Amino acid sequence: MVDCLFCKIIKKEIPAQIVYEDESVMAFLDIKPVNPGHTLLIPKEHFADMDSASGESLRNIVSVAPKIARAIMQALGYEAYIFSTNNGEAAGQEVKHLHFHIIPRAKKDGHLPFAQGTYKEGEMEEIAEKIQKQLK
Repeated sequence: MVDCLFCKIIKKEIPAQIVYEDESVMAFLDIKPVNPGHTLLIPKEHFADMDSASGESLRNIVSVAPKIARAIMQALGYEAYIFSTNNGEAAGQEVKHLHFHIIPRAKKDGHLPFAQGTYKEGEMEEIAEKIQKQLK
């Protein structure tokens, strides 16, 4: 894609702090980190989001994610990490190139990832049924 920021990073047209690269994926430090070491893991092939990505591309990403996450934790002394993607604008996706976040975490880093809610009586079953119908 011509105007894709991440495609330009892949082509080395703009600088990035690349921490990992192979023939199909690249990982580089996020310029707006939640915690130091926050890394973005992307496929080298352009996909706008997870829904348009090939199974092979997703497998390639997931296969290297633990190795990169362990390296981040060991290098910087973190206890854990979040591995996630924001799929679509409403979910917070800002760059329209599939990317996964590896966010290193410590128990008392002050970053709570999500506000949790509850279901009303019977709501959980109703929602599960709607999803199951779509999967058939």
